This record gives sequence, C-alpha cells and structure tokens, in this order.
Amino acid sequence: MSPRQPANRPAARPALRLRPLAAPFAAALLATFLAAAGPAAAQEPKSLGTSRDWAALALDEGSRKTCYIVSQPKNQEGNFTRRGQPFLMVTHRPSEKSLDVVSVLAGYSFQPGSEVTIQVGNQNFRLFTDGDSAWARDDSTDRQLVQAMRGGQTAVVRGTSSRGTKTTDTYSLAGFSASYQAINQACGVKR
Repeated sequence: MSPRQPANRPAARPALRLRPLAAPFAAALLATFLAAAGPAAAQEPKSLGTSRDWAALALDEGSRKTCYIVSQPKNQEGNFTRRGQPFLMVTHRPSEKSLDVVSVLAGYSFQPGSEVTIQVGNQNFRLFTDGDSAWARDDSTDRQLVQAMRGGQTAVVRGTSSRGTKTTDTYSLAGFSASYQAINQACGVKR
C-alpha cells in the first residue's frame, strides 16, 4: 500500500493562539504555525482550552472547519546543535472527511525516505516523512494510533534528520483524551 500524499494531510499549519499554556510553549506554537501557514492563515484559530499537556483549537474558514490538538515533547534526546520546536498533532477536517490525522512536526528536515516511529505503550506505529513532517500511511493507522494515545501515558517519537541525527521525543499524553473530546465536539465528530 502506498502512503497517502502529504497533500491529503493538513494542507496548512494554522496559526495558534493559546492562553492557559506556559508562555514559551504558546509563543513557540504561534511562531511555528504562523511561519508555516504563511499568507494562507488569514483566520486565527479559537482556543477550545487546554487539558494538562494538550491544547485544543478550532479554525473556521467559511464552510470548512478544522479542529486540532497539539502538544510539545516533555523530553528531547539527540546529538543536535540546532533544532526548531517539535510538535505532535491530531487534526479533524470534517468537510474533507479527514478525521484523526496524526502528524509530527520535527523541528528539522527528516532524512529523505526515512520513517518515524511512534511508540505508545507496547504498540509501535510507522509514519512516512516529507520535509519536516510525518504522517500515518492510512486512515486505519491514524485511528489505531489515536486510540492508543487515548489510553496511553506517553508517546515516544523517533526520527532521523537529513544530517543523520537520530532523535527521540517523549510526549506526555496527560490531557490528550479531554482535548480530543473538545475537538470532536467542536467539529461535530461522533466518537
């Protein structure tokens, strides 16, 4: 089975504005997503709140609504000297029938053709990479990964940079389920 093309994944990384999160986290999120979204980010997302280590947001673009949750790692390992801020996200785009899309933003460009692994408990998931991002290969993997994250304590993301540096980012899943429920409700997704 071939991976879904990145165009089928979140097309733009919406800008973020978060109030309850720590200022450095909110500033890093905002800067990263504003830069990535560019001029297409005319609308600003609405905070749906935060729950522990996850923020929930929604973006209305006319008849299209995007809801997503995002977190940053609690621990980063790797022999790197310079790296942007990594993020783990789950996105719903109901108008495109795109739900539970898991994505990783690494803070660096991945090694071309490499894969990312996400370990939740004793389950491992493989994602394909494109530039600085990684996605699951199919909807089934997305759903299984989200289900594992809902019941897990940590998500360990392993990847390799274009320079060959191996990284391991550990994300807390505290608050994941509550934030996930917030985006389900905001986007009218029944789970």
